[in-house]
Amino acid sequence: MPTLYTTEALSTGDGRNGEVRSVDGVLDELLAVPKEMGGPGGDKTNPEQLFAAGYAACFHNGLRLIAGEQGVRVGASTVQSQVSLLALDTGGFTLAVSLAAHLPGLEQSTAEQLVKATHEVCPYSNATRGNIEVTLNTTV
Repeated sequence: MPTLYTTEALSTGDGRNGEVRSVDGVLDELLAVPKEMGGPGGDKTNPEQLFAAGYAACFHNGLRLIAGEQGVRVGASTVQSQVSLLALDTGGFTLAVSLAAHLPGLEQSTAEQLVKATHEVCPYSNATRGNIEVTLNTTV
């Protein structure tokens, strides 16, 4: 399997209350535990927000790619990703994701078919398949 791209990020400080940086310096974010989890919250991001942003962008790109390959014109589409951190009965944690794709101007069945096809090829979907619950919602 050929490698198309590799990147690295470094976490420093106190984990969820620390900092993350990509090796090229493009990503450089301070982190804070959300208030909902007993942390300070505020104007700092957290790992779940970063995962949600990455999944939404990757899935949206894949959706537009699949649509193009199938000759479907997609206008002002959006993909919203909701990531939830869940406590397991065993004492650990897991994630759950809900992806909401909005494809205005398409038939509902066409939009749903595109979203389903995208879920089969998106790297985030492939990485999470069988590991966490991912719910797909499609509106037109």
